[in-house]
Amino acid sequence: MRNLFNLDGPLMQLINKVVYSVYLNILWFICCIPIVTIGASTTALFYVTLKIAKNDEGNITKAFFHSFRVNLKQSTIVWMILLCMGIILGVDGYVVYHMRYENAFWTLCTAFLIIAAAAYAIVLMYIFPLMARFENTISAMFKNALFMGIRFLFCTISMAAIYFAMLLVVVRFFTPAIIFGEGLCALLCSCLLSNILLLCQEKTESNQKSASEPQ
Repeated sequence: MRNLFNLDGPLMQLINKVVYSVYLNILWFICCIPIVTIGASTTALFYVTLKIAKNDEGNITKAFFHSFRVNLKQSTIVWMILLCMGIILGVDGYVVYHMRYENAFWTLCTAFLIIAAAAYAIVLMYIFPLMARFENTISAMFKNALFMGIRFLFCTISMAAIYFAMLLVVVRFFTPAIIFGEGLCALLCSCLLSNILLLCQEKTESNQKSASEPQ
């Protein structure tokens, strides 16, 4: 029982991580207020939560704003692209829903929209953690986010379930839980993504090493 409440024990580490997630959620929300900075704020959030998942958090505030500053340009461009795509999908979904014609064309449009929405959701969940961990072009980030989401389907479903559960709790059961919000979701998703991103990093380094070797 004494070890349970030890500062280095698993229970205290868990409590510390939950507290960190609340603090990060506040930082994330404040930095999202200009709207256009949502991408940079989310990238910075995952930059820190991925470190926390590996027990390598260090100075959380300093790390958050370091990532925010470094990734501001690319993350903002990515966010604006995602925002435009989301608006287009939303408008198309509204139109298709209110058409509701029982014919082959409506069925085809609905199927295409569902697939597009699923791909959009996958990219939305993966692209900011990828930007937090790797340097690459914007087009490569989109392609890799979609590829990873499809390849690691169990992780994708788990991440979607985390976000859905948080939304359900906040909207239907306990609104004050919003204080955990994106911070806790990002931390849980980072725990799922940590090994996957490490595997991708090792594969990238292996490919770079092979490419640099003389033929």
